[in-house]
Amino acid sequence: MNRIAITGTLLVLLNAGLAGAVRPLAAQTFPTDNPVLKAIWAEGMENSRAYPLAQALMDSIGPRLTGTPGHHAANEWAVSMFKTWGVPARNEEYGTWVGWRRGISHIDLVSPRVRSLDGMMLAWSPGTGGAVEAAAVALPWFEGSDELGNWLPTVNGKFVLVGPAESSCRPSSNWEEFATGASFEAHQAARQEAQAKWRQQVGDLGGTDSLIAGLEGAGAAGVITSSWSSGWGARRIFSADTKAIPTVDLGCEDYGLVYRLAQHGQNPVLRIEAEAEFLGEVPVFNTIAELRGSELPNEYILLGAHLDSWDGGSGATDNGTGTVTMMEAMRILKAVYPNPRRTILVGLWGAEEQGLIGSRAFNEDHQEVMDGLQAAFNQDNGTGRVTGISMQGLTGAGSHFGHWLSLIPGEITGHIDLSIPGSPSGGGSDHASFVCEGAPSFMLGSLNWGYFQYTWHTNLDTFDKVVFDDVKNNAVLTAMLAYLASEDAERIPRDRRVMPLNPRTGEQREWPVCQPARRSWDGS
Repeated sequence: MNRIAITGTLLVLLNAGLAGAVRPLAAQTFPTDNPVLKAIWAEGMENSRAYPLAQALMDSIGPRLTGTPGHHAANEWAVSMFKTWGVPARNEEYGTWVGWRRGISHIDLVSPRVRSLDGMMLAWSPGTGGAVEAAAVALPWFEGSDELGNWLPTVNGKFVLVGPAESSCRPSSNWEEFATGASFEAHQAARQEAQAKWRQQVGDLGGTDSLIAGLEGAGAAGVITSSWSSGWGARRIFSADTKAIPTVDLGCEDYGLVYRLAQHGQNPVLRIEAEAEFLGEVPVFNTIAELRGSELPNEYILLGAHLDSWDGGSGATDNGTGTVTMMEAMRILKAVYPNPRRTILVGLWGAEEQGLIGSRAFNEDHQEVMDGLQAAFNQDNGTGRVTGISMQGLTGAGSHFGHWLSLIPGEITGHIDLSIPGSPSGGGSDHASFVCEGAPSFMLGSLNWGYFQYTWHTNLDTFDKVVFDDVKNNAVLTAMLAYLASEDAERIPRDRRVMPLNPRTGEQREWPVCQPARRSWDGS
């Protein structure tokens, strides 16, 4: 057997081990003999489906950008999985969005030397219409819009790099560990100065939209950006600012290479082939699953996570892991608690990344759920185990959580801090779509595992970053909370704290106001 074959065999064995992995944890500290809680633990820890759910969602379906075929495929897949478990589910249309399909992105430096570059087209960018080979130029520093106007005719048919290159693509932690104090401070100061200078430049030129419009009007072949997350190999992949010409994003190192070549007059030439197809206006959906309540069907437990993602990676920790947590929690509940006292819903929200749109629309469309909401639990900040829950300013919520958590095994609750009464969240994730109603809606905050530097909206947000022990922990916690909230003899009161004064202005802070859902693409 050759070396490649041996390696492949080892990988198969390793993956097979991981699929059963995450070995069941023995709960040693059940504080109660409650048979449902014990059954939830056994089902979630010994019969977990987290791994196959995550693998199918993240590897096979992949990224789920709003309005793309990938997002629609995820909606259909989720409904089919719920129905496989005997859970009624539906895709509920809440609006429309621009349909867009990503194709390949091939970006090569062809002169003064040959190198395939690390990069991809940004979301909702037009494609190149085939391979385009052209010179790359860096946007110079201008004193004002007049200088920009004089320079713009020179970009016709060229790729334009907008923004300065990083002087170093090492994370700051690497500099801090190895550099002298003086060297580290100088590096940090130079980076901050360059960023400030660039912000000032963009402002002087009338803003990003004006700058990009000028490049489009001058006939540039495309725009090249770099949104580095300050971590090894990680870059943020957002939406294109252009509407008429392609925009591609390069990794920190390769952007720096092309930028320096242009800056020093070494005439870089790029060959870019980027495919994209606009699909017109398409419907967009939330996926809703339901276990109808047997005694109080008009009171609700809502388990939420957003199904959409950016598409630089595969949307693993933002928010594939939250999606898997809520789906797995519902699977567990159907298996061991199929006739809940109150109705239990799962909402897999659309377009969270465009402004909590799906969950806001659900709020507007389902006042009966808002009126009857006992508790909503949302998870959306990475793959880590839950370590913090804020009461969101509800003064009576803490006693309920205190009681619920007292019944859950210490292997789970030992990690969790409660913030009582906490402060209401005005954004950040979908729980805020209901907090603004004064409804009992809570974020299950988790350990970040490098989330903000390495996986949040980056090309590195992929299946391999999932920590399945933590996802299993969160699914079991969520199922237990849903069960206990459903069985609770009392409703969570909606009494709200008086917000503290703003320390900067001395003014009275107010509760967040519910924002209307933006139900269609407006071109921005």
